[in-house]
Amino acid sequence: MPSLMRFLTVVAVIAGLGFGAIYALATLVTPRTREMVVTIPAAKLRPPAPATAQDGADRSAGARAAATDAVETR
Repeated sequence: MPSLMRFLTVVAVIAGLGFGAIYALATLVTPRTREMVVTIPAAKLRPPAPATAQDGADRSAGARAAATDAVETR
């Protein structure tokens, strides 16, 4: 039984030190705020290219109409 109590005491002390370190970091350290700039490639901003005539030949009439409506409303 004494070895179990020694083990639990060591685990409790380690947990207490960990909790104390996290508490100290949360209360004593203030983060520096700064402006952040992220460059987005132009390829990600462009909409996808419209379907070509060959792609439209494989679609049904309703799918082609929906595709042309979607392109026109952008």
